[in-house]
Amino acid sequence: MKDIALKSMHEELGAKMVAFAGYNMPLQYAGLSQEHHAVRNGVGVFDVSHMGEFYVTGPNAFELVQKISTNDVSKLVDGKVQYSCMPNGKGGIVDDLLIYRFSEEKYLLVVNASNIEKDWNWISEQNTMNAVMENVSDTISLLAVQGPKAAEAMQSLTGIDLNEMTYYTFKEGTFAGIDNVLVSATGYTGSGGFEIYFKNENAEAIFKSVLEAGKTFDIEPAGLGARDTLRLEMGFCLYGNDIDDSTSPLEAGLGWITKFTDGNEFIDREFLASQKETGVTRKLVAFEMIDKGIPRQGYEIVDANDNVIGTVTSGTMSPSMKIAIGLGYVNLPHNKVDTEIYIRVRKKTLKAMVVKLPFYKK
Repeated sequence: MKDIALKSMHEELGAKMVAFAGYNMPLQYAGLSQEHHAVRNGVGVFDVSHMGEFYVTGPNAFELVQKISTNDVSKLVDGKVQYSCMPNGKGGIVDDLLIYRFSEEKYLLVVNASNIEKDWNWISEQNTMNAVMENVSDTISLLAVQGPKAAEAMQSLTGIDLNEMTYYTFKEGTFAGIDNVLVSATGYTGSGGFEIYFKNENAEAIFKSVLEAGKTFDIEPAGLGARDTLRLEMGFCLYGNDIDDSTSPLEAGLGWITKFTDGNEFIDREFLASQKETGVTRKLVAFEMIDKGIPRQGYEIVDANDNVIGTVTSGTMSPSMKIAIGLGYVNLPHNKVDTEIYIRVRKKTLKAMVVKLPFYKK
């Protein structure tokens, strides 16, 4: 089990630490609901240093990144970030990731913690063009400062104009007195904010500065529990739950990051283009519970005649809306909005309704 650089500080703050993706991580501090609402209405800070970071550089960097990514990397310009996924050569997904472009010869790939080794090996296998690859995951710490007050709360720490940063852009600069910090206007909560990348040795100083600067704005340290409820309210996919090696990006509703533009010759392009043309037989849907009960990963989804039509991949009680919500794959045509479906919760069959994402409307 690996320790993140700020483990002792999280314990001092009263965090409940749990094993997650091979790391000791804070699950919650004051409580999931309190942390969730702090991010939705004000500002919270997550330590997500377990995420993986790979640099791809050199004259063939673009060629490799384009090959392993379903999105069209040629559309990226310096200072922009792109959400994408890596197809596995069999129609499934190796991982979803963020791609940062510094220049045509320098990219940063940010991958999920549970997939660091798997992703590194996969990309290395595809690197027939000899792009330069560097795995810096163990040297980088990452804070996600999220919420509508994030920019105002953090502005005193940096000369970067946080209010001027548009969604999915990044800048490098001084942050909390530390040089060469990467600040990106990305996030996984749907409430705005920034992700801040820096060297492990600067973690304590930066974390203390973030908490101090955020005091006036009632900043809350937040854990993985609130991160999950926040992302689920937006319908954001979680690898290992909603997408994996057995799910197609088109089944998962990720057609918008699967680009069949001229010149975008990515792995599985031909298969996915054919799948787009012929159509899929199941789709990931969002649903709200009508009957009382909380859906959980692995629960069966059935139709009115008790025929199994799918499986729940994520579910929770929404702290913002006070209703139970979930995601799951269902056979067509049960994917249409307003379709009644049923979730088998233990020995009960409970009614639910397919809805349009996001669950949480700002």
